[in-house]
Amino acid sequence: MMYDIDTNKGGKMKPVKLLLLTMCAFFIAGNGFPVFAGDFDHTISVFRKSPAVQPFFDSAYGYAVFPTVGKGGIVVGGAYGKGRVYRQGEITGEVTMSKVSVGFQLGGQAFSEIIFFQDKRAYDEFTSGSFEFDASMSAVVITAGAQAKAGTEGITAGASAGPSTGTQATIGYTKGLAVFVHTKGGLMYEAAIGGQKFDFTPL
Repeated sequence: MMYDIDTNKGGKMKPVKLLLLTMCAFFIAGNGFPVFAGDFDHTISVFRKSPAVQPFFDSAYGYAVFPTVGKGGIVVGGAYGKGRVYRQGEITGEVTMSKVSVGFQLGGQAFSEIIFFQDKRAYDEFTSGSFEFDASMSAVVITAGAQAKAGTEGITAGASAGPSTGTQATIGYTKGLAVFVHTKGGLMYEAAIGGQKFDFTPL
């Protein structure tokens, strides 16, 4: 069973669990991290420096970039981020990302995320209004050195698969999307992004 919210004899939620739920709700509601105009240029620059990511800027139909996504929790977790969507170099709208998860989890994370759209179909699907990654969707993590650190199901790492293996593979799209994240703080235990929900607002 994924979760079990304890109750007292009176059927009321324990104060600690209630506090966690409340904090998560406020975070997801939009408090998150402030995002400034220069943050987008800086984040794009960081991703461009990665040999694994660079080819996507040259060939993708468009992309969505989130300078800071905050994720954290112990029993009830959440993630939230504000981003922009680009098509062939031009900003076409703003997008918010949110995710709520219930179950054992530990640690907080702050990371940047970029989503490349292989073609117009993928772009149109993402910007149709509301879009959600399915459970199988995962991302490639790049380190501060801009090297691909981990490839997960559906996307294969195109740089070193790890410092000890030295193996190489080819990065590809999954369902028209390729996703990379760059850790900004905290511990990145895994690169699963399934369940992320996106709401797009055109300019």
